[in-house]
Amino acid sequence: MKKRMSLQDKAEAALKKAVRGVVARHKKTGRSLAVWQDGKTVHISPNTVK
Repeated sequence: MKKRMSLQDKAEAALKKAVRGVVARHKKTGRSLAVWQDGKTVHISPNTVK
């Protein structure tokens, strides 16, 4: 029997799926990604993201 996902688990899964989509789109187009690092906004190459 499958365990039902909590609302929090569903939200986390949806967010992870959305992030994977954004990273894939940026890799495809070659655009850099803006991320928060050490209190600052930093642009990184999409190829460095796992």
